[in-house]
Amino acid sequence: MQTRKEDLKIQEGFLGQRMIVVPPIDQTQIKQNPIYQSLFLTAIGYYPRAYHHDRKRETGAGQYILLYCVSGQGTVMTNGNTYTLKPNQYFILAKNEGHHYYTSKDDPWSIYWVHFDGIIANQQYEKFQNILKEKKYIVPYATNRIDQFNFVYSIIENSFQLEDLELAGILLNAFLASFLYSEILDQSNDQEDQISEAIKFMKLNLDKNFTIGELARKSNLSDSRYSEMIKKKTGFSPILYFNNLKINQSCQYLYFTDLSIKEICNKIGFNDPYYFSRIFKKSMGVSPNTYRKHYKRK
Repeated sequence: MQTRKEDLKIQEGFLGQRMIVVPPIDQTQIKQNPIYQSLFLTAIGYYPRAYHHDRKRETGAGQYILLYCVSGQGTVMTNGNTYTLKPNQYFILAKNEGHHYYTSKDDPWSIYWVHFDGIIANQQYEKFQNILKEKKYIVPYATNRIDQFNFVYSIIENSFQLEDLELAGILLNAFLASFLYSEILDQSNDQEDQISEAIKFMKLNLDKNFTIGELARKSNLSDSRYSEMIKKKTGFSPILYFNNLKINQSCQYLYFTDLSIKEICNKIGFNDPYYFSRIFKKSMGVSPNTYRKHYKRK
């Protein structure tokens, strides 16, 4: 029977591929290292548009394997189950457990992959099993995740010295965490975006005055949660931080313009020039007029 081209199977040899296998002697060294033996990599690579990629191991591999698909799709078969791996999905294969994974013929995948092991690798795999049960093994695409991979790759690409392998293991832990703790990281990013938007709103409305309740409602947060998040980000309560922004802006007016104190007050939402002067001196250590006298641009 003539073998069809589309049925050919190859393990490596993809255009643009990147792959490094750590020599066994260095694996032994890092396993014995008392500091970083908790996690280490044994191989790492990237296969773009991996036509005919097909890997079958009857008894599995001696390490855990992370597969991260960024385009195309493929199939993962293990432990009697079959999974379709699509863009922004990942999978961790158990060590010493039979598996078979292969790319789609019509839409070949591009995958980042890592072989890893170590003391905490078992716990990481168990965490992935819980994620797999809930079918939450999809992560939003993030350039910093790819940057982490590239950083790990570049370290061992240049050297297999023990210190380089130690560092690669530390960074590998962060790379794996970007998958296994994706929901927590996404929530943190959402909160960061929320507070950034809240601060942006303040900066665009320095000529106005708001209560904490009004500011919190603009961010769809309770008063207490809004205050907590602003203080964590800035070190100040919302109103004090808002006033600090106003004072900082008044310094710009005093430095760059000839606006009167009353005119500056109108631009930053202070109705009482005397109150403004008192707040300004408390913050800057001098009165507005003294600040202008000493610092105004000639």
